[in-house]
Amino acid sequence: MAASTSKSKKTNGAAEMPYELPWVEKYRPNVLDDVVGNADTIDRLKIIARDGNCPHIIISGMPGIGKTTSIHCLAHQLLGDAYKEGVLELNASDERGIDVVRNKIKSFAQKKVTLPPGRHKIVILDEADSMTAGAQQALRRTMELFSNTTRFCLACNMSNKIIEPIQSRCAILRYAKLKDQELLKRLLEICELENVKHNDDGLTALIFTSEGDMRQAINNLQSTHSGFGFVSGDNVFKVCDQPHPIIVQSMIRFCLKGDIGQAMEKLNDLWDQGYSAVDIVVTIFRVVKTFDEIPEYTKLEYIKEIGFTHMRILEGVGTVIQLAGLLARLCKMNVKPELFNL
Repeated sequence: MAASTSKSKKTNGAAEMPYELPWVEKYRPNVLDDVVGNADTIDRLKIIARDGNCPHIIISGMPGIGKTTSIHCLAHQLLGDAYKEGVLELNASDERGIDVVRNKIKSFAQKKVTLPPGRHKIVILDEADSMTAGAQQALRRTMELFSNTTRFCLACNMSNKIIEPIQSRCAILRYAKLKDQELLKRLLEICELENVKHNDDGLTALIFTSEGDMRQAINNLQSTHSGFGFVSGDNVFKVCDQPHPIIVQSMIRFCLKGDIGQAMEKLNDLWDQGYSAVDIVVTIFRVVKTFDEIPEYTKLEYIKEIGFTHMRILEGVGTVIQLAGLLARLCKMNVKPELFNL
């Protein structure tokens, strides 16, 4: 299939628009040099690709930062034209039972395949931390039996959910969230290639809403472009359906002045728009931690209170009263003590 389109169909004599690939697939890297971020870890994979001596690998980290893409790039560079028949990819969140290990993985490991000299077949297990304990135990044995012919590459969000015997057989690589500059560089490249009209506020909003997740950033970029034709800050927040940080900043400014009434008005505006308590408290945290108008000590105290409130909300108390209590505590920190002695 072509990079961006497949053949168009005709209906009632009129040609339909050709199918478009999602940009996250269209611009997925094919070689390790094109993978964004985590340069030190990618350099280790490049050495493995160059030398051909691939160990079993676990790559852990947050979603959307290039774990699975890196493994695919490594497999392409190791196997070349033999990639199709030399690689088995399974998403462990769908196929996570012991039968998958016993049947699919074992039969692939036993299969004879023509590969470049000194190379191994590769089994890619995405979302490996979703595998059941029984499946992981079976996998451990399979890794031992077929280590001469097959290498296992596991991608997971939390490596501590992989059993110790598998961890001890693998090289563990940890990926960090992508930096703002890394996200910005890639977004600008795609904007230029797709002729996306945008402004600086739009790109800033994309970076803010993605939280270091490249996949989220590119999906939000395409959604905003498709929905509005112009990537501005307001349009991005409409598409992402997150509380606008400008409103949250205004709310925090009233808290700094100790003005609970005005702060509550802003909170009620957000609540009336239908945002959940989790949406609001998470946005408050993300705004506060980068808000230059808050003194450093006050920022630490604010983050502590926001953290306690977030914990209560996650435990099930997701009410506007809980958020109002948070604002009251933030306001109280900035009100002079003598006002309470009237």
